[in-house]
Formats: sequence, structure tokens, C-alpha cells
Amino acid sequence: MTRRQWIAGLGAPALIRCGARQAHAMKIEDIRFEFEDHALRTPLKFGGTVVDHLSLLNVTTEVSGANGRRARGFGSMPLGNAWSFPTPRLTYDQTLNAMKALAGRIARITAGYRTPGHPIDITWALEHEYLKDAEAAAAELKLGEPIPKLCTLATASPFDASLHDAFGKLHQRNCYHTYGPDLLAQTLDHYLGAEFRGERLNQYVQPQPKERMPMYHLVGAVDPLTDGDVQKPIGDGLPETLAQWIRFNGLTHLKIKLNGDDLRWDVERVVAVDRVAVETRAAGAWHYSLDFNERCKDVQYLLAFLGQVKERTPAGFERIQYIEQPTRRDLRNDRANVMHEAAKIKPVVIDESLTDQESLLLAREMGYTGAALKACKGQTQALLMAAAAQKYQMYLCVQDLTCPGASLIHSASLSAYIPGVAAIEANARQFIPAANREWEKRFPDIFVVKDGTMRTAVLTGNGLGAV
Repeated sequence: MTRRQWIAGLGAPALIRCGARQAHAMKIEDIRFEFEDHALRTPLKFGGTVVDHLSLLNVTTEVSGANGRRARGFGSMPLGNAWSFPTPRLTYDQTLNAMKALAGRIARITAGYRTPGHPIDITWALEHEYLKDAEAAAAELKLGEPIPKLCTLATASPFDASLHDAFGKLHQRNCYHTYGPDLLAQTLDHYLGAEFRGERLNQYVQPQPKERMPMYHLVGAVDPLTDGDVQKPIGDGLPETLAQWIRFNGLTHLKIKLNGDDLRWDVERVVAVDRVAVETRAAGAWHYSLDFNERCKDVQYLLAFLGQVKERTPAGFERIQYIEQPTRRDLRNDRANVMHEAAKIKPVVIDESLTDQESLLLAREMGYTGAALKACKGQTQALLMAAAAQKYQMYLCVQDLTCPGASLIHSASLSAYIPGVAAIEANARQFIPAANREWEKRFPDIFVVKDGTMRTAVLTGNGLGAV
């Protein structure tokens, strides 16, 4: 069931009336937001685009409860425009400015929502308004093309995060303890359809975070692997090659960025990364994920790639845990690229295409066997998609968007509380370490990694646990 079908069938007013009856519901009192800009320590190649700076959207929301108690929630997320709004017709700055303009519109819509409720119900009621306003923003800015739904979700995500953070603080609980029937009146069939009738969201969330989780390190397509690959040293005291990072963080998990349009290069890159990994740390197991950023022209490219990697490095092939969405995100217009054969070899997860339950179901139909959750698509959506993916017995992972500070705490918590997620991605420490510096003192178990893992047992604070 899509959101539009749900709204048409039950109606937003029914949801609002139900939420209003809850004595524990919260009411939005005030919203403020600001942008925080950072230069990247070293360029990051993403989907054919080299990015050298990053903007964070920070949102503070003040809420009140029925008893007059107030709480303040905080949400933060990178504006990943290169990922959420890729287009050859607009510049990087144009898409970034579109997200910033949209943020102002989303702030007004959210601040204007005066009905008390649970953060999931508030975001569920408002998302269609965000999408409508994104259309208006594109027209006003004369972009010449619509703002993608994924981009709208990414822009709205820190607002949604601040609601979950505020609600947890209002009730003096970690937000993952606010999804049970005592605080969330709706059962999952309200959001996900009849097959979830009577089920509760907290059934799909762990009551406590995993004790410790391995950290995935990003190996970008332009990142040096060895000293011989370094053309211009940065000289800031941090590692500059993959081999140095392995020793510095005690790495065991690597996310390998690939081009998707040069088969020989992609195969050689995996072989080279595997060689450096094993030579640098021979003891213990290695695990890899592969990210083509949708650039494979078809599934035959992926099958040929997997065959050649297996031939060149059988042990390296066995270390591949999963493959992120290899072909383009528009699944409806790319129905020929089904993943059934590839998914028999390794789990293939939907990433950029995952914007709602409808897209998840379509991906399953096309042979995808996993789903990539992202905090930058919103806490509400991530939780609902986590429940759906678990119901459908899909492989689950949580992926990063170069999240520093509070946004990394958010993403790490999502990884730690969702069953089946095996590792945490965290690459801000590579590309914008300055944004993490103050956080290292407050959360050393998360931001100071020496044995390749984060001690996620500490992620139990009120709200999202960051501030």
C-alpha cells in the first residue's frame, strides 16, 4: 500500500484524531535550522563526480507535551546533493542551493503542523506536503526539472530526526524505546498494509544496541592504496593510503567504490584492494562491500565482473558480503535489468531506488535480495523499511552519507538497533575529520576506532543520544 492509497482510504484526519487522543503526544512549538559547511580533506569521487566540500543541515525543534513539559530535539544530516540529485543539466551548486531552498520550505511546513502526535505519525502526515512543495520549489527556482523524491527525503531527514530526538527526550527515553504500543498507537498495517495487521514497530527493533560492531572503511575510486599511489601528500598527520588506514584503525571491513563503466579497471581495483588488505593485515577475516553507484549499464556487466573477480582472486571474491545497487535507480524504466542471477551469487541491495514501500516491493520483484537503510532518508522511513525488509527476509545494511558528528551517532544507532545489520559505515573521519574533532572527546567509543570496531553499547542516551 502506498502512502497516497493509505491517505485516500483512511484519510489523514483519522490519523490526526487518533494521535490527538494520546496523552503522551507531542506538539511542535518552534523550529530553527542552519547550514554548516566543510571542505573535504581529500576529494571524494561519487558516481563520476568529484566532490570537495560538504554542507550539513542542522535542525533544532522545540516541542511540548500534554503536561506542559518541554524538550528540544536536534537533527543533523549532510546535504548529499551529488547522491540525491544527480543531473547533467544542473551544476553541483545549483542542486545544493535547491536543497537549501527546499529546507526553508520544509521548515515552514513542519513548524506549521500544530496537531500533537508521535514523530512517525507527524512525518507520515507531512511527507506528501514536502513532496508537493518540492515541485513548487523547482518551479520557483526555474530548475527545468523536478527535485527528485530522494532529494526531498534527504532534505527532510534532519527535521524528522529532530522530532524523534525531541520525543525521546520528552519521555526521557532513547528513541528506540518509543516505538512500542505505550507511545505509538498505530500498528504497522496503518503504514505498510494488511499483511502487517496487528504487528508493532518495536517488534522489528532491538531493545538494546548491539554491544560492538565492525566499521566499514570507504576506498574511493581515486584513493591511494599504497605509498606509490600518493601524488601530492596531504601532510596532516592522518593516514593517506589504504595500507596506512588499515594499521591506523585496525580495519576488517572495506567498502570499495567502483566505476561501473570500465570492466577491466573495476576488476583490477578489487584485486589490488584485496592484495593490499591481506598484505597489510594477514590475520583474521576480511569483508568487502562493492558500490558501483548505479553506473553499470546492465546486469550482464555485473555478472561478467563477478566472474572475473572470482577467477582472479577466489579468496577476495569470497570476502564480498554484498553489492550495492549496480544499475540505474529508475527501476520502472529499467525493468530489463533484473538481479535474479546476480543475487544468486551475492546479495544485491536496493539503495538509491528505495524511497518507499512501493519501490521496495518492485525491487524484490526484480530480484534484489537486500535493502540499504539510510538515516539521510529519514528515521521514520528507515524504521518502516527496516520492518518491511525483515518481514520479507531481505539482507539489511545501513549506509553512510559521509556523516560526521550527530549524524554519525544517528546512523550508528540505526545500525546498532536494527536486527540483521552487521556493520557501520563511517567515512567522515577520512574526508572531514575536523567535523568530528569535538565528538571524539564525548563519544570516543564511536569516533576513535583502533580495532576496526565501534563499541555501540554506549548508544543509549535519551532521544537519538547525540546531544
